[in-house]
Amino acid sequence: MRQAFVWFVPASGGAPTRPPATPFLMTTREKQFVPRVLTVPKGSRVRFPNEDVILHNVFSVSGENSFDLGLYRKGPGKEQKFDETGLVRVFCNVHHSMVGYVLVLDSPYVATPGVDGHFVLTGLPRGPGRLTVWHEQGEPTTMEVQVPRAEPLTARLEIVRPRIPPHLNKAGKTYSTRDRYNQR
Repeated sequence: MRQAFVWFVPASGGAPTRPPATPFLMTTREKQFVPRVLTVPKGSRVRFPNEDVILHNVFSVSGENSFDLGLYRKGPGKEQKFDETGLVRVFCNVHHSMVGYVLVLDSPYVATPGVDGHFVLTGLPRGPGRLTVWHEQGEPTTMEVQVPRAEPLTARLEIVRPRIPPHLNKAGKTYSTRDRYNQR
């Protein structure tokens, strides 16, 4: 559950989120994205620094948030702006096993459950809204809720997907077998 995310979107739209002036960071380190999941407000910029001595090519084919940063070496990396809400699946065109996620949200009400699955969202506006629970290895669960609630809310999340989701490279082709076995 520590890798799950919960967010609330008021039916009234609530307070608009504003992206910070400085970019968020999703670092490539030891052939992994760190952090693996990043939540950002709509309109935010994310920088992808490379801490490895090898080349990386960070990309996504996630709808309006698609991007391709091209090959780049160790250093400060490159930046991408995310103007559309939704889940952005991030991959490396060189390393099949590199998977990250950017959750672009239009709500400041976000929490990460503890090991026991409990979470607390504070400062929610009164009235109806949608609560979503998401984990990279499952389908998102969304439910309509009324704030305030008299009793705790229970949501069920089923983990059914592999840690590395099946995906194609940025050209829409399969990664070579050699690339898959050189990921260690």
